[in-house]
Amino acid sequence: MKLNAWFPTVTIGNDPSAIRDWAQAAEDLGYEYIEVPDHVFGATARNGWEPRYDAYAPFHETFTTMAYLAACTKRIKLSSGVLILPQRQTGVVAKQAAEVDILSEGRVRLGIGVGWNHVEYEALGCEWKTRGAKQGEQVEVLRKLWTEDLVTYKGRFHDYFEVTVVPAPRQRPIPIWMGGSAPAVIKRAARLGDGWMPILAPDDDGKKALETFHNHLNEFGRKREDVGMEAWLRFHENEPQAWAAAADGWRALGADMAMLYPMWRDESVDAQIEILRRFKEVAQG
Repeated sequence: MKLNAWFPTVTIGNDPSAIRDWAQAAEDLGYEYIEVPDHVFGATARNGWEPRYDAYAPFHETFTTMAYLAACTKRIKLSSGVLILPQRQTGVVAKQAAEVDILSEGRVRLGIGVGWNHVEYEALGCEWKTRGAKQGEQVEVLRKLWTEDLVTYKGRFHDYFEVTVVPAPRQRPIPIWMGGSAPAVIKRAARLGDGWMPILAPDDDGKKALETFHNHLNEFGRKREDVGMEAWLRFHENEPQAWAAAADGWRALGADMAMLYPMWRDESVDAQIEILRRFKEVAQG
């Protein structure tokens, strides 16, 4: 089971050299991917709705950050983790992802989600209730834009006539992995994804979700070995033995990858690098 590194976007600060040092440490430790999270807006609580993070939490912009990380590293792969795709114009995402894929020499994976924050959707002028349906169509359109010379497409959310994304990405197409564990997301990932990235523990709920995923793969005539699975291990405390137990649990269930998703704040870059070192030490099996 390969291990991926969560880019500590909220705590790493704005010093480019610190971001470089952290990324190079992840590469030197042998991590497979750096995953960069995504939010455009922070927002305050309103009308009974509570945000999951502070309105002033500093999320670095996903594609720009991946482009910078591409220049700072040589081997480690780069992923959005996850990009809230239905909030964005599909053609702009296709263009941005293609450019980062070129600059990284083919090291990019697009991790996508539908999000949990209707306030952010509204502020961006995007429809909240149709986000799942839109994401499914976007995946189809992205692959066309990355692989076909001229794209003509008419659907519910897109109307293209002979358009192109040039320069094309190095990978044709760029892999698309889907995050989330809602029933509709699991089914969509099994139908369309190159991989699935749930935030679940390897407990009864995790096993049930994985069984559902496998059943949907069979339903759509896909083989498990052709669709990746990455477990996100979300922890609120710095407890390496708990990380190890979660990683071992997902390894036993057949996960291809695992990533520690720290929910506490270690402000120093040295502390963040130490988290990478300790997770690699206890979880590599």
